[in-house]
Parts: sequence; structure tokens; C-alpha cells
Amino acid sequence: MRCSSFILSLLLTVATAVNSFSQEDYRFDAGGGLGLTGYLGDANSANLWSHPSWDAQLLFRYIMNPRLALKTNLFAGGLSGNAANMDNVLPQGNDYKFSTTFYELEELVEFNFFNYGIGETYRKLKRFSPYICAGLGVTLWKVGGTGGAAFTIPLGFGVKYKPSRRVNLGLEFLMKKTFTDRLDGEFLDDPVGIKSSFMKNTDWFSTLTFTVSYEFSKRCAVCNYKD
Repeated sequence: MRCSSFILSLLLTVATAVNSFSQEDYRFDAGGGLGLTGYLGDANSANLWSHPSWDAQLLFRYIMNPRLALKTNLFAGGLSGNAANMDNVLPQGNDYKFSTTFYELEELVEFNFFNYGIGETYRKLKRFSPYICAGLGVTLWKVGGTGGAAFTIPLGFGVKYKPSRRVNLGLEFLMKKTFTDRLDGEFLDDPVGIKSSFMKNTDWFSTLTFTVSYEFSKRCAVCNYKD
């Protein structure tokens, strides 16, 4: 009897531990990453990756549920272009090249296609999920000694993978529409005399970044309420 009671007690202890482990759920996720940038504008009108440069990223997520998250991105990176490599010819046959370092702050909403996570089977959690995201940002830069700032609309998609419960690996592509034609310098601000509009004659740039992040701040593990 004592042996049976000990075994039963041990099984209950293990079951309780497994159950509490399966209910682990975290509010926040923070990390960083490295990647490549691309640029489209008056100094590169066709091939996004003809003059790739670098980017570094810090990220912070508020995990609302397995499908939705709010994310803050802080980027630093390089952008460059050379009009001599284009098929289109600028007025007076001018060639122009530029390079700059930019800084960008973004706020995005992420939507996971699957219930992302590790844990309860009833929630159908998956440790891998593609996702889409969109938001608003502001970018700062300097070209030829002249600085600038502009709002951006980042749109993108990515994939996430959990090698363990609290660690996330990600690969994300973001295309950023800027509300300026001076990202590549004042010389290329409307060089062909076409008035800028929301969809025409403004600059774009992109980031392709591999990220690593870590979740923290456990939610309530003994009730169904989540804040």
C-alpha cells in the first residue's frame, strides 16, 4: 500500500508539473536582428537589391494572444543608389549616387496565420507560423550634409519559429513607403518635374532581417483570465 501510495503521489506531482508547464504563457517578447536593406527611388528605379546595404534591429512585442501581437521596431541601417546603373536617363544626362545611414522607429500590428506557441493541444498551438504585418513609422537620415525626416508606412510578412518555449527565431521582410522624395538627397527631389503624390515620385526602401527574441513576464498560470 505504501508503495502504491508513493507511486500515485509521484504521478500526481509529475502531472501537476507538466500541467503547469503547459500553461506557461508570456506577455512580452524582446530581441534584435541583422539583415539587408534595399532602396527604390530616383537613383534606382527598378532593381530593389542592386545596391544592398545593412540593417540592425531592436524589437519589442506585446503578445495579445497566439494570433495577434503589437510590435515596436527600432532600425539603424544603410541605403545607397547610383543613377548611372539605371536604364532611365535623368535630365541633362546627369548621373548621381548617394549613400546614407537611416534611423527608423515603427509601430506595427502582426497577425499570425497559425496559433503560434508551444503548449496546450486544445489551443492547437504551432511552433512555426507565417505572418503579415503593417503599421506606421518615422525615419531620420542625412545625405550630403543635409538631414531629413519623414513618415513611413511599413508593410510586410515573415515567418516565426520556436526552438524552445521562450525563444523565437524570425525572418521578416518589410517594404517601407516614405512620404518624401528626398531620402536620396535634395538633388533627386523631383528631378523629372513630376509633382509628388501619395503613390508617385516618392522613395521606398526595404529591410530583410533575421531576428532572435526572448519572451518574459509570465501571465496568470492558475486561472483563465489573461490581461
